[in-house]
Amino acid sequence: MSETITWSPLCGETEFAELLNGLAVDFAPRLFAVVHEYRDRADGWIAAWGMAFPQHADVISVDGGLRLRLAEPDGAVRVFTSEAADVTARLVWLPAFNPRLEEPVESYDEDPLDE
Repeated sequence: MSETITWSPLCGETEFAELLNGLAVDFAPRLFAVVHEYRDRADGWIAAWGMAFPQHADVISVDGGLRLRLAEPDGAVRVFTSEAADVTARLVWLPAFNPRLEEPVESYDEDPLDE
């Protein structure tokens, strides 16, 4: 015989929305660009955009032709650097909109509600 579980709201609608908004801000991935530098500062452009998560980074080229899931954001530098074409790649971190996230989130093991 299966038992039906009844779930009650944890709190009011406004408070719950604030909790979810806080989770989204606290655990937002860090955004970065992969930029190309041609020769010695002769030209430069954005080659790709990325999101850094605690366990991986997702990167997509600006033309949409390449999508990557990497163990860490720095892996994109190796992928987008082309010595044959005299192009060097580097990461440019976008400012975090949450001042507590100056660096990528280390782990989801911590509960942000315990602060």
